[in-house]
Amino acid sequence: MFAFDSLADFLAMGRHGFYVWTAYGFAAAVILYNQISPRLLQRRLIAEHQRRQRREQATQSTSQPGAAPR
Repeated sequence: MFAFDSLADFLAMGRHGFYVWTAYGFAAAVILYNQISPRLLQRRLIAEHQRRQRREQATQSTSQPGAAPR
């Protein structure tokens, strides 16, 4: 009924287990990276945009005549 007699045989994969499980692990790492990377990039870009806006607002408020200094 089953292709393997025991869990150890399943993990060994007919002496190809190291390569099989390494490939699965590498594929899982790539998928995880593909899920996390865009989120980290988005957070970084949003933070950079917010810093740029604060810097521009600070520059505009100090360059306007009659503006109160912060």
